[in-house]
Amino acid sequence: MEIEKKPDPTMDFPPDFRCPISMELMKDPVTISTGVTYERKSIEKWLFTYKKKTCPATMQCIENFNITPNHTLKRLILAWQNGKSQYGPRPPLPIKHDELVSLLNTIESTPFKVSSLKKLRSIVDIGNDVKADFVRSGGVEVLFGIIVQVLMESSDFVTFRACEEALGVLHQLPLSEEEQTIQLLSKPESMKSMAIILQRGSAEARLYTVTIFQSMAKITDYNWNFVMQDQGIDFFKSLLELVSDEICTKASSRALEVLIEILSASKKSRLKAIEAGAVCVLIELLPDLNRSKCEKMLLLIKLLCECAEGRLALVEHGLGIAVVSKKMLHVSDTATKIGVKILWLICSFHPTEKVLKDMLIFGSVKKLLALLHIGGRSSTKDKVVKICKLHGTSWRRYPCFPCELKDYLGLASE
Repeated sequence: MEIEKKPDPTMDFPPDFRCPISMELMKDPVTISTGVTYERKSIEKWLFTYKKKTCPATMQCIENFNITPNHTLKRLILAWQNGKSQYGPRPPLPIKHDELVSLLNTIESTPFKVSSLKKLRSIVDIGNDVKADFVRSGGVEVLFGIIVQVLMESSDFVTFRACEEALGVLHQLPLSEEEQTIQLLSKPESMKSMAIILQRGSAEARLYTVTIFQSMAKITDYNWNFVMQDQGIDFFKSLLELVSDEICTKASSRALEVLIEILSASKKSRLKAIEAGAVCVLIELLPDLNRSKCEKMLLLIKLLCECAEGRLALVEHGLGIAVVSKKMLHVSDTATKIGVKILWLICSFHPTEKVLKDMLIFGSVKKLLALLHIGGRSSTKDKVVKICKLHGTSWRRYPCFPCELKDYLGLASE
């Protein structure tokens, strides 16, 4: 069954007008010392907030941090927005089969592949008919050959850039489980190459890669153990870095979904993610998230807390219990339900005196007790009752534990 790919309205503008970091139309384009132009807000955050010393698009080291306004590009963007630019909306130009095959042959034979791959990307973007013809003409096999060249010891910067451009073409293709595209992408050498790009590629290439991973995770039961064994915790560190990306929200959201798919399938993957610092990263991101991301991050924390190592990492983090408790009864019913599950795991397997005291101090107990007033019976409410019965004896020593609930919970002294 083919997965229909909805058009992305944010990409309906000339590629040269797109910020390589945020992938959005630039409003205040500026150029840095490497000659690449970015949206001012994005590159300033990259350089001065995140303290990066590389160009996001080329990964070249930057020594001169001067930023120069690109007035010419800004005028072109404004003119295009007013419908006066020569770079107006690109018409769906017809592309003949012979031209497509010729371009693929050129890409295979020339050592200078990047410019041809850029042209191919613009052609494939025209429509589904061209995409289908590209696949039928062996285009995926050509791109597969380019991607795996990154694994060769003789690979250089040009090879790396060609791989990034090839992924730029592949991420536009609709994927389904039966197709040859997904079968080639699932090969160990292809997955290893994409994992390398996820770690060392440009911001744009990392977005392409995580988009492909997201599609693969949704439509296949791919065994990610190979990638984890080959790349170690670096694979998870790369995904967590994308999750933490405040500039490119698309990359962040897609990396979050990839993590959910991987961690839901394997306990080994959870242990690797914990080793990569996932619990700490998620806890520190949690306070400032919108509803959708908050629920997904709580789900990830819950999955990690199903391992002893994950529970230990949460309770050892000074804000672990505090941020989980804060989201309960504040974000959504789903967030509250997951939050209770996290506290249930902590209370059942790691109920140290400090943990129980923190739950009182940070309002966890107060919120748990508030849930008892909700009418009807539910698995969430049952967990709350069990938590209170397990640790009510410890909590009732403190004056903030409501006396009127002791009888209800069966905690009253005999």
